[in-house]
Amino acid sequence: MSDRLNYPLEQMIAIKKNRFDKAVKTLEEKKKILEKAYEKLYDLTQERDQTLQHKKEKLEQLRQELDAGTTSDKVQRSKVYLKVVDEKLAERQKKVTDQKKVVDAAQQQVDQATDDLFQKKKDLEKIEIHKKEWEKEMRYWVEQKETIEHDEQGAATHLSRRREEAWRKSAKKKSKE
Repeated sequence: MSDRLNYPLEQMIAIKKNRFDKAVKTLEEKKKILEKAYEKLYDLTQERDQTLQHKKEKLEQLRQELDAGTTSDKVQRSKVYLKVVDEKLAERQKKVTDQKKVVDAAQQQVDQATDDLFQKKKDLEKIEIHKKEWEKEMRYWVEQKETIEHDEQGAATHLSRRREEAWRKSAKKKSKE
């Protein structure tokens, strides 16, 4: 086996490897997108929680004013302000809910990219296993062919020696006569 055997599906291996590498890159990109979505969700949740805390503080302040016996004008202004805070809170809650949907979609894309990566890896491994089996089989057939050639050469050499011996014996007989 002096020259190296050329695997006929070598281009297929290169294609599958390239697809696997692209799947790895895609998964990394999807994970970065997911991470950014989680960070934004965290920030929005923090803002919402701050607004909620502010609302609780204002409610507590209103209760204290009511207990202290404040004017109805101040109570009305506090109620109007609380409505504004409620609207802000609802707006921020909607942003959090929308961002959760974005996070879920990003997570789903990461899951799909992971599945795709494993499928590409499996395809690559299958073809590499096939290549090993093919090389093993080709080595076997090359060895068989070499063995047959050696047997034929040995038989031809043996036959040629027997003929030469027979010719020498006949030449000796002729020379004695």
